[in-house]
Amino acid sequence: MKPVNTRQELVKLYIDFFKSKNHKEIPNSALIPQNDPTVLFTTAGMHPLVPFLLGQKHPLGKRLCNVQKCIRTTDIDEVGDNFHLTFFEMLGNWSLGDYFKNESIEYSFEFLTKTLGVPLDMIAVTCFKGDRDAPVDREASEKWKKLGVKEERIAFLPKEDNWWSPPGTTGPCGPDTEIFFWVGKGKPKGNPEVNPKEWAEIWNNVFMQYEKKKDGSFAELKQKNVDTGMGVERTIATLNSNESVYDTDSLSPLIKKIEKLSGKSYAKETKSMRIIADHIRASVMILAEKKAPSNVEQGYVLRRLIRRAIRHGRLIGVEGKFVKLIGEGVFPIYPDYKHLKENKQFILTELEKEEERFSEVLEKGIKYFDRLKETIKGKVIDGKTAFLLYQSFGFPIEMTQELAKENNLEVNVIEYEEEQAKHREISRTATEGKFKSGLADNSAETTRLHTATHLLLAALRQVIGTDIEQRGSNITAERLRFDFSHDQKLTPEQLKEVEKIVNTNIQKGLEVQRDEMTVDEAKKQGAIGVFDHKYGEKVSVYKVCDPHETVCMEICTGPHVSNTKELGKFKIKKEEASSKGVRRIKAVLE
Repeated sequence: MKPVNTRQELVKLYIDFFKSKNHKEIPNSALIPQNDPTVLFTTAGMHPLVPFLLGQKHPLGKRLCNVQKCIRTTDIDEVGDNFHLTFFEMLGNWSLGDYFKNESIEYSFEFLTKTLGVPLDMIAVTCFKGDRDAPVDREASEKWKKLGVKEERIAFLPKEDNWWSPPGTTGPCGPDTEIFFWVGKGKPKGNPEVNPKEWAEIWNNVFMQYEKKKDGSFAELKQKNVDTGMGVERTIATLNSNESVYDTDSLSPLIKKIEKLSGKSYAKETKSMRIIADHIRASVMILAEKKAPSNVEQGYVLRRLIRRAIRHGRLIGVEGKFVKLIGEGVFPIYPDYKHLKENKQFILTELEKEEERFSEVLEKGIKYFDRLKETIKGKVIDGKTAFLLYQSFGFPIEMTQELAKENNLEVNVIEYEEEQAKHREISRTATEGKFKSGLADNSAETTRLHTATHLLLAALRQVIGTDIEQRGSNITAERLRFDFSHDQKLTPEQLKEVEKIVNTNIQKGLEVQRDEMTVDEAKKQGAIGVFDHKYGEKVSVYKVCDPHETVCMEICTGPHVSNTKELGKFKIKKEEASSKGVRRIKAVLE
């Protein structure tokens, strides 16, 4: 087996391999997705490809590949074991209505056995076993057999293991085949069903061949896609027989720094050191996108990660400020991420500020909790007390739950949420710390509202000035939320004028046109696009124009209507501050 010791080696081998198979490399997209209300973070490589998986033409063609940075918080309580991470990198290759199962499996097999030199006997696979909705995936299993995988190495598993489902009640879905690597002792034997602890999953090939209907039935898709995912850290750890992902070059330098700062050994303080390394690395990546700690949405997750890392630092005896010192260790690990270097000062400053805020009250809060736990009756901490810990000492509810669990106590979370609702509105997903992944809502309602955001930005630039830039948006089926750069509250007259301009352009029945061009060509034509680092060789440019002028022109992936007359009446509901130098408009289409 060929040695692959670093993340950069694996990424280069993977991208070069798929480029040799006529795939185009697409950019590593932002961790905070634009115009996708289903998630707070990019959770998989397919996330930025949502419109194209649903049928929209991609500027770079039907064969794509990349490495994508991802954040997942659903398993945050599992961080500290051998494989769970909050931030990770995912390698992926996609076919958008081009090749399907046979070619996808061939490519995976060739990369593993030829490029990486993995012995055939150390590979096992799982396939969908079939049910009343779809038949057993014999096409996949037969292909594996033809490539030399023994029948005893192939397991057939049900939907919960080998089926990709849409996040909602409808949407693209289908079976998958998962590839496993032998991590047991001695000669490889069995398969992931027979002896699962001795096999580690390293690659997942999803075959989107069905569409789930509202009535629960499944229909064959016209455009059948392939979506694969291979975790960088997990793959390197597995190939190098590492005990965990924390032994790879993506995390081990941070562990060594924590050992030095704490004066403790990794062997004795394994879980806390892993949590600190994971959480600070993830925090640096979120901060790199200029998202500061706060009490809502992504900022809430960020604050929770930093504060949990600080608490575990205190548990293992780290004295004084340390978060910034660990954070500095992240930059050398990712020299290819230019946005890290560009935003280094912001990242380190925000880490230091958040540590200062929390350190001031952490010790007092822990002492308060220690006194409190002796007085608890019925082993349950009531909601008012949990909220007091949050309000007075800055403890996220998850930290209070963690402390309670360590002391065989529970927290009345329902009461806590009721208390919280009395003081401020915090989104449900941020409060729970759980975020669903999957395809965005590309309904007619969100498509109309997405198009309306383009008209809104154009109107703002016309009324306030051309220095106005988009700073973010969130669109649901009910409303749009649009953030833009401006340091003053808009007057009622300005809001009325913006609304009037948008509705005038809607009433004109203007065409919405899509063109493909390079970023340079788009800029020369006057297209707006402030997220240049995420663009590839070619981009989609949407124009709204009448016979005499172009109303707006933006680099965007969609979705959009074909004519503004489809939008209805535009109504601004609220204008407020979002953050320093950023204003927010909430609007609807009636």
